[in-house]
Amino acid sequence: MVQFVHPATQDITLAGVLSALADPTRLKIVKGLIGQQDCMSCTAAAPCPDMAKSTLSNHFRVLRESGLIHTTKQGVEHRNAVRDADIEARFPGLLKSILEHAKDD
Repeated sequence: MVQFVHPATQDITLAGVLSALADPTRLKIVKGLIGQQDCMSCTAAAPCPDMAKSTLSNHFRVLRESGLIHTTKQGVEHRNAVRDADIEARFPGLLKSILEHAKDD
C-alpha cells in the first residue's frame, strides 16, 4: 500500500509553502485544484499534459510534502485536494492572497 507523507498542520512552514508555490507549474496545479468539489487525479490537475509523468509526480510530491495538498490513492489513481483549511489555519489569508496576485501569471 502506498503511504504518502503529509505534514501535520502545525508542521507546515511558511518557507515550505512559499518555496513550493514559487514554481510556476506547481502554482498552476494548485490553481487548478483549488475550489474543486472532487479531488482531482494528477493527470487531470496537470497544467502541462505533455509533461513527463516523473516530472509531474515530483511536482505533486513537493506540494504534498510542503503541506499544500493531500493525496489519496483510489485504485490506480492518485487523488489530490488542496489543504486550504489547514493552510488558512496556519497562515490566515496567505493562499488566497497568493492566488489572487498570481492571476496574470
